[in-house]
Amino acid sequence: ALLRAANALLRQRRYHAALAVIKGFRNGAVYGAKIRAPHALVMTFLFKSGSLREKLKSIAQATYAHSRNLAYFVFTYKGLLAAQARLQGKKIPFHSFLAACIGGWLVFGDNNPINSQIIMYLLSRILFALARLAVEKGYIPQPRQDPFPLLAALVWGTVLWLFEYHRETLQPSLQSSMTYLYEDSDVWHDLADFLIYNKRTDSK
Repeated sequence: ALLRAANALLRQRRYHAALAVIKGFRNGAVYGAKIRAPHALVMTFLFKSGSLREKLKSIAQATYAHSRNLAYFVFTYKGLLAAQARLQGKKIPFHSFLAACIGGWLVFGDNNPINSQIIMYLLSRILFALARLAVEKGYIPQPRQDPFPLLAALVWGTVLWLFEYHRETLQPSLQSSMTYLYEDSDVWHDLADFLIYNKRTDSK
């Protein structure tokens, strides 16, 4: 009977906006954990030193922070959307922008490694989307040739120049990845740390 009552409540349209906020919180938490846990696992065991306990603690903290922030953001965003639509009687495009700006400020405004990675992930996709939108709306002409090869060249040229000469400006995990690829590959002592290991341990 309790389950039937709950299902009946969930099907009522008048509670849809409020329930969507709650489910958005749930989906944000789950998605954040699914995205961050495997990423943190790989990056921690590849590049971080410390005991197994310390590594597992780092993975759990990163996963929790990502999951929590995404859940809070979705909750805030959908709640503000619903509130604006109720106040104005309809949903307009600016509502989405304003709700997301407020949510971004409140939830992702703290400059920490997790938030920084999320913002950089979004920024790269925003730039691509805005370029496509500008072409679609006619603000810039349709390229005669695919501009992606030029973009790839400029991105790689810029990031390696920054790594070589202004490394401190790059995000720490990117520095670690590039150190592994471009500096550690310059150093070896024997066949073991040439092909099998990246670096020779002290015992070797």
